[in-house]
Amino acid sequence: MKKRNALKIIATYALFTGAAAIITACSEKKPSFVGIDLTGADYAKDFALTDHNGQPRTLKDFAGKVVVMFFGYVQCPDVCPTSMAELAEVKRLLGKDGERVQGLFVTVDPARDTPEVLKGYMAAFDPTFLALYTTPEKLAALAKDYKVYYKKVEGPTPTSYSMDHSAGSYVYDTQGKLRLYNRYGSGAAVLAADIKLLLQ
Repeated sequence: MKKRNALKIIATYALFTGAAAIITACSEKKPSFVGIDLTGADYAKDFALTDHNGQPRTLKDFAGKVVVMFFGYVQCPDVCPTSMAELAEVKRLLGKDGERVQGLFVTVDPARDTPEVLKGYMAAFDPTFLALYTTPEKLAALAKDYKVYYKKVEGPTPTSYSMDHSAGSYVYDTQGKLRLYNRYGSGAAVLAADIKLLLQ
């Protein structure tokens, strides 16, 4: 009788252990990001823009890379240059893995940010970064899809206006899926750590 009970206990334990192993195998361990986790978000899925070299671009062009996408404008005095400089620093911190990071800068000021201006601006940060632009009408639709705010603020002359805009970056994984929103001012080390998780 004792032997039978012992066998029952062993069989029950084996059953629970096996079930636990199956459950563990089936549940993927989610990465713990510092940035805002947007995995599964139903917006900002893709874009159709033109880069500063005149080439049409969509997310598919950057398959295999982590894409960091920022909305801004060239004459921005602080947020935009800080964000792009931080992204260049992220690439440096990642070493060899930095080659698998694509920086994208979408202008919210297509009237002044011509392809030539955008090209020069990107070169100041990293020669692999690409600036993207579109028509004012398509930009409005894109911003709505990306939940990005931007607004023209009139200046003393018609060409000296500024642009209020959202400050933060969207981060896509190597399969082109939206995964993170990186808040402005988080710092290069934080973004580098999150990208490292996406590259694993």
